[in-house]
Amino acid sequence: METEDIRLTQSSIDLPWYPISVPAILAKVAQKNGRRKRPEHDAHQPRDNVRKIVNPFGEEVVQVDGDIPVGLPVNDGNRFLFISYDQSHLTHGLHKYPAKFFPELPRWLIKRYSQENDMILDPFSGSGTTNVEALLLRRNSVGIDVDPFSRFISTVKVTPLAKKELLEAQESLFNAVENYHPALVSELDIPSFPYRDNWFNREIILELAYLKKAIESLDKSKHVKDFFRVCFSSIIRAVSNADDNCTRTVIRKVLKKQVNPSDALRKFVETVLVKVPKMIEFSQNVPQGVTVNFPENMDARNIRCDTGTFDLVLTSPPYVNAVDYPRTHQLELYWLGFADGTLTPLKKKHVGTESVSSQDYRTRHQIGVGAADSVIEKIFEKDPRRAYIAFKYLDDMQKNLSEVYSVLRDGGRYIIVVGNNRIRGQLFESWKYLMVLAENIGFEIENYFGSEIIKHFIKVPRGERINTDWILVLRK
Repeated sequence: METEDIRLTQSSIDLPWYPISVPAILAKVAQKNGRRKRPEHDAHQPRDNVRKIVNPFGEEVVQVDGDIPVGLPVNDGNRFLFISYDQSHLTHGLHKYPAKFFPELPRWLIKRYSQENDMILDPFSGSGTTNVEALLLRRNSVGIDVDPFSRFISTVKVTPLAKKELLEAQESLFNAVENYHPALVSELDIPSFPYRDNWFNREIILELAYLKKAIESLDKSKHVKDFFRVCFSSIIRAVSNADDNCTRTVIRKVLKKQVNPSDALRKFVETVLVKVPKMIEFSQNVPQGVTVNFPENMDARNIRCDTGTFDLVLTSPPYVNAVDYPRTHQLELYWLGFADGTLTPLKKKHVGTESVSSQDYRTRHQIGVGAADSVIEKIFEKDPRRAYIAFKYLDDMQKNLSEVYSVLRDGGRYIIVVGNNRIRGQLFESWKYLMVLAENIGFEIENYFGSEIIKHFIKVPRGERINTDWILVLRK
């Protein structure tokens, strides 16, 4: 074992690296923060942030800047353009996550359709946006997700931390960064996973391993360590050789991405300097006595809760055939220890997954919704596999609708935010099909309206791009 460590140490000495100056990075971050101020509003003054506009397609749209008025008039089929200012507010911006809620939307819907101390469920909780907002609004909540990475991020985002502990840990980590040398890293510190040396330059591998070890060595609570693990995770894609803005973790040589020695150390310090104050502010605003849980043993298609447990269910489920979450986060999964090999078993758990067996799509399947089955038939003629993926998505969502109907109290709402996309040239209008499935289960369609999407967080293929989310308000 000692021989292996010495061999690595000797080879590491010759690798290029540049000492990090924390004060210099602090000055740079302070300058950036001075330019990025969240718009503030005096709660005692009326706010004129709602106006009508015409979108590029000639359709009338109601634009809302910032917080959405609780009493905003909404009629079936209305279209809204919600301008968000809070995507990085408090803990919302701790980690990138594709296709996540902008906070103003769940905040508005929670205020509109629930009361303080109610119990709220998000069965596809993703990065926990609904749960963060529910907590800040004094609602108890549960978030369900099959992905351990999702549950990890979400738990950190809703866990308040003591300012003193955070700042002490920050100082310890910054001291470690300033004392970095490649020779301090052992082969035992470096995780092994597929194509690791293609995804990362050797210098970056050593820096990441050093940072990971420094976090694990902190003499602090698990909650504090987990917060810095999320900070660590948030820089991984940026310092890899992979495209920063693609749902598929791929290396695109045409981008000529430059990753330099010490980039991981520098970006980690920058991230911590931005995230620690946000966590402190969040922790100071968290109300007492509100519960948030992310159970490990539940699935949106198998919600093991008592009948009538929840007063409101609010979610944005995955889009069919759009985002492969395990593949998007595979580098983070590997570095955090959630995976070390094939991701296929995890992929198969996701609703909307593309990981299906050939025997499943030898014949065409029907969901029992005429409009959907017609589109699935046309897709099947071109691509039986994608036709099955579309069917499987609706079948899984039907199971979810049935589960939610059981655990929702009488008179409670299930609010689904879902988009359409194209599959093999066919428009797949998920929201329309889900409304039919919901009515078949027993839900009443109380309301439905559109939310225009003006910025895609992570690129998806142009032909499958989603331009409007549809918000369905279902009442039990």
